Amino acid sequence: MAIAIYEKKIVVTEASIDILGHVNNREYLRWMEEVAIEHSAALGWPQERYMAEQHVWVAREHWIEYLRPALLGDHLSVYTWLQETAGPICLRRYAVVRGRTVLTRAATEWAHIDFKTKRAVMPPDNLINDFPVVPADSPELKALGLARPVRWLPVSLSERAGN
Repeated sequence: MAIAIYEKKIVVTEASIDILGHVNNREYLRWMEEVAIEHSAALGWPQERYMAEQHVWVAREHWIEYLRPALLGDHLSVYTWLQETAGPICLRRYAVVRGRTVLTRAATEWAHIDFKTKRAVMPPDNLINDFPVVPADSPELKALGLARPVRWLPVSLSERAGN
């Protein structure tokens, strides 16, 4: 069964702490990239497969909303899921959680490109079929406490495509 919502558990170390005594902003982006790569691999698409097939996902836009700080020694869960796909673009969502408290909500718009031409191309059907889409109002997200409205949401991919 495909892993629709992927979870990575981490413990905050000194290397992630900034001068203000909390996790530095760059760490959240690093965690987002790591969890996206791990989720893809868990669905049968490790980085080596993308390279062998000569197509990759590249980040087009990131959005992060910081709700509460993460601190040294915190045990966190970093969640990710695909919320929407349209053509060569997908919207991947993230949440960083301590216990049942959401610390950060985030999203990345990824573009699927041909590795040689560096141009956006449609993902192959086998790739699209391997990645389940989790709608914003899914019961699974609600059960995890992650189906919360955001203050800013990237433009719907279908709206951007003119559908």
